[in-house]
Order: sequence, then structure tokens, then C-alpha cells
Amino acid sequence: MGIGNFGWTEGLLIAFLFLLLFGARRLPEIGQSLGKGIREFKKSVTGSDNESKVAGSDRDVAQVEPPKRDDTQ
Repeated sequence: MGIGNFGWTEGLLIAFLFLLLFGARRLPEIGQSLGKGIREFKKSVTGSDNESKVAGSDRDVAQVEPPKRDDTQ
């Protein structure tokens, strides 16, 4: 009864239940939103999108040095 015994008949039964619950019009929308979520998750885990944005913004920002303190008083 474990997950390892999942066959094509169980998959067909689950697909039929989804079709009954959500209808034929909603299933493509659900699949599309699930795919977008998975892509966004992969981007956030790999960080490839964020690294390119950060690397590009470093070149545009001028380096500002902190003011020098005069401790001779």
C-alpha cells in the first residue's frame, strides 16, 4: 500500500478524479500555474537570475568612501 506500488491504473484514476473535480476548462490553467511556480522555485534555488542582476547593478553604483575622522584633538 506504499507509494512505491503506484501504477498506471492509479494514475488514471487520479487524473479522472481531477477531471471531475475541476473540469476540462480549469485543468490547463492549473497546469500552467503549477509550471510557472516550479520555474520560479528553480530560479530562486539556483540564484542564476539574481546573480546577473546584482552583477550588473554593481557596475552602475559609484563607490563612496566614508568620511575620514580626525582623532588628533
